[in-house]
Amino acid sequence: ATLEKAGYAPNTPLHVAAPAQPSAFDLGFRDFLITEFVQEGATVQQGPGAALEVSYNTQVVRHNSDRPHFIPGQFTMLAAGVMAAYGLRHEHLDTKLLATLGLTTAADYANSINSGGPTNTELILTTTVSRAGQYVARKTDVYYLENADTPLFLRPAHYRAVNMKVVSQ
Repeated sequence: ATLEKAGYAPNTPLHVAAPAQPSAFDLGFRDFLITEFVQEGATVQQGPGAALEVSYNTQVVRHNSDRPHFIPGQFTMLAAGVMAAYGLRHEHLDTKLLATLGLTTAADYANSINSGGPTNTELILTTTVSRAGQYVARKTDVYYLENADTPLFLRPAHYRAVNMKVVSQ
């Protein structure tokens, strides 16, 4: 639909290019893109030279900021809903209801602290459609990654850093 808005016919040939030194995710994402395009009826060519080039770039961003673990969850929402229902019936909110809300908030806090907390890793995924060096369409999204899954999204390095000790003889 985005390409049609840009003036391209639905049968305009596409080529999905893999990034240089693709990660495991990059290879899988390319396959998903090609499969989705083909299933939607697009003309997808195996080699470059298509009218439109589809490319994408991934960037893993790691941050070490200390963020709070607590996010109100199911217990707090349930208690707040019950309190709202009582309020709609014009019944006063007594100490028991407020105490229940406090206990449910404590239960959600305990659940969120024990969940391992927020992730410190994000993936920025930018998908681009271009023609003859001109951008036709572009979309950037951010996804949160589990820290343990980060290696799936990293590209292989050209070289590995080695620490060496230099001594005189």
